[in-house]
Amino acid sequence: MKFSRLGIWLIDTAIVMFGIALAHLLRFNFEPGSIDYYFFPEGALLLLGMRILAFGLFKTYTGIIFYTGFEDAKRIFYALVSVSLLIALVVNPLSYLQSEHYFLPYSILIIEFSLSIFLMTAYRALVKILYLELTSKRKDRKKVIIYGAGAAGVTVKNVLDRDASTNFQINAFIDDNAELQKKRLLGIEIFPAKKLARLFKTVQPDMLVFATLNLPQDRKQEIVELCLQHEVRLLNVPPMDKWINGELSFRQIREIRIEDLLEREVIQLDADHIQEELADKVVLVTGAAGSIGSEIARQCSRFHPRKLILLDQAESPLHDLDLELRSRHQFQNFEVVLADVRNYARMKRVFDAFHPDFVYHAAAYKHVPMMERNPSEGVLTNVKGTQITASLSQEYGVEKFVLVSTDKAVNPTSIMGATKRLAEMYVQSLDRQLRKEGTKNPRFITTRFGNVLGSNGSVIPLFKRQISTGGPVTVTHPEMTRFFMTIPEACQLVLEASAMGKGGEIFVFDMGRSIRILDLAKRMIRLSGLEVGKDIQIAFTGLRPGEKLYEEVLNHEEENLPTHHQKILIAKVREYPFTEVEKSVNSLIKLFGTQDNFRIVRELKHLIPEYKSNNSEFEKLDGEAHSDTVLPEE
Repeated sequence: MKFSRLGIWLIDTAIVMFGIALAHLLRFNFEPGSIDYYFFPEGALLLLGMRILAFGLFKTYTGIIFYTGFEDAKRIFYALVSVSLLIALVVNPLSYLQSEHYFLPYSILIIEFSLSIFLMTAYRALVKILYLELTSKRKDRKKVIIYGAGAAGVTVKNVLDRDASTNFQINAFIDDNAELQKKRLLGIEIFPAKKLARLFKTVQPDMLVFATLNLPQDRKQEIVELCLQHEVRLLNVPPMDKWINGELSFRQIREIRIEDLLEREVIQLDADHIQEELADKVVLVTGAAGSIGSEIARQCSRFHPRKLILLDQAESPLHDLDLELRSRHQFQNFEVVLADVRNYARMKRVFDAFHPDFVYHAAAYKHVPMMERNPSEGVLTNVKGTQITASLSQEYGVEKFVLVSTDKAVNPTSIMGATKRLAEMYVQSLDRQLRKEGTKNPRFITTRFGNVLGSNGSVIPLFKRQISTGGPVTVTHPEMTRFFMTIPEACQLVLEASAMGKGGEIFVFDMGRSIRILDLAKRMIRLSGLEVGKDIQIAFTGLRPGEKLYEEVLNHEEENLPTHHQKILIAKVREYPFTEVEKSVNSLIKLFGTQDNFRIVRELKHLIPEYKSNNSEFEKLDGEAHSDTVLPEE
């Protein structure tokens, strides 16, 4: 069954003709002989002609009638009301001034308008209902519960109703708002959240769609567990600012991801303070093509820096970031610089050309097993790269230098963690030296946090790939735990900490509770609609070189101090004289030329006594006596 545009136009015209005739009959008590106003039938013909022209002007015939919605109703309303107002406010007054008679009685105009708008929308709705009923008989309906009875919930229902590829039946709305409960929305009852378990048994829905963004994370976790128990598919609606041209499409309603469940409450930033710090400043981000560096760049772009310098040695990811900032974020005040932080001459050229006010140093090698096999490269990038960038920041009077560090630097068991700890020691001791000398800038600040969701090398993308290929999902150890934080959250805290930093601090972030990796793997498998041990197997591979079962944010001997932000603390760490640290760092870097891994790691252990290798070939070096070369404390 098809409705052509001409057919719809003819039907609308017939409805208007019927409306005009019925309006006259109603106005004159169904006595055709009594229809004798001054301009009959000219008035009726003018109204009909103007209606037909308005249908063309407002294109009331262009909507697909089987999917009639609000936009179609608006076009009909505008077409009808414009003509009625034109006659009521222009034609009739002019006619009365000339002949003391109205061209068309106002009563007929009102009756015809009411009849036409009702009949034109009603027949479209009837055709849509009949179409949906007829097509629904050809396929099994999928029962849906929508969590959220607000504007987003209404939009989700409309999107599901008009999706032609799948037949959905909305059985209930769920909302925590007590004022909405026991009411109906679009003819569907709204239930309180406490009735959800009962609805799962009575309705037996196929899926639940989250259409609310203000649901507390712990409550969301409870609902997810309930859905997994009853094998109900979970979908999520993106925030409204992510809708395409302000409209939600069916393809944007996606399966809920593990990242959505690990997110925490929105961080409240001191945006005014950050804006004051970064506005009209030149900001250099090293490692800008990485997951952390690129997000820092995105966050910084919100605070209107004069120039954003994005530096990395990874060509393709840096090119991708360039395109993203220009197109998606509509940000133009930036430069992409292909450079290696380990190359002093190249980095000096960058500082000389741009004279940055702020430096966010995120460039680092971070894969633990990779660094265990390549210690010299870890030292060159994580230590020498930091030394070069920090020394140039000092030379060019940068206001603040922010080192992005890791919780693996705490009681390190790997090359990666040890090199990052040495980088921390270098910038902190340099800051203390500059304060002693009375130098105002730069102020050196360190931020330390754990694993970030979705970063390069994160366990979550790995699990996703393994699940998509049928498994097995590999977990190193059944008791391994990790802290997790979203990339935006981590980078927001970096900006907040840098704004509050006075120099010399090591800021640690509240990472929440640690999560057992085995539990994470099981939940991801279940969210994929699969069963652990039946559809997907879990295999334990053992700890990799340098890995430990759990991460720490503080050293055993460290304490922390609170700040004005509840998620940011200041670690009280041992302090070392800069001259000794610089001398030791230079000696370590010189060992790169030997390419003797054991000699390099031995020196690293001399400098960081708490560095004890784990599951690594370098464990044999831990038994050596290092007391004669350990850095003296201040």
